[in-house]
Amino acid sequence: MLIDADGSKVGVVPIQQALEMAETRGLDLVEVAPQANPPVCRIMDYGKYRYQQQKRDKEARKKQKVQTVKEIKMRPKIDEHDYNFKVKAIKDFLGSGHRVKVSIFFRGREMAFLDKGREVLERVKKDCEGLGKADSDPKMEGRYMRMMLAPIQQKSESKAAKDTQSQS
Repeated sequence: MLIDADGSKVGVVPIQQALEMAETRGLDLVEVAPQANPPVCRIMDYGKYRYQQQKRDKEARKKQKVQTVKEIKMRPKIDEHDYNFKVKAIKDFLGSGHRVKVSIFFRGREMAFLDKGREVLERVKKDCEGLGKADSDPKMEGRYMRMMLAPIQQKSESKAAKDTQSQS
């Protein structure tokens, strides 16, 4: 089965005749569907096709958002100003679309007061409620208590982006 360069069906043609047709036009004969019965071939400029495919792939990669994991470390007895400063950084990371790992480090006798660290993590989760959601509850990993926050996709931002595109 042969498909012409303009997309019209030529019909079932012997391979030699299809190759000759492609050569006379200075194009390539490309097998599109080898599993079909009869196999489907197309007359096209394969170099141009590959170039356009690479351009489309490059555009798709440009629009893709790369998500990295940022880590913020705290202590169970963190001061109010330090806490606010770190929560502001967490909100910035979540707003940029990054995942955030919040870690509380316990030293020495602080291991006896794990509930203090859990309270700090719960407070962080509550303060970042609009921008991110916790993937899991706080877990102990050695001397660290950790919690992952994932960004929430902002529906209002995506609607605003669509509106600006439609106006252009």
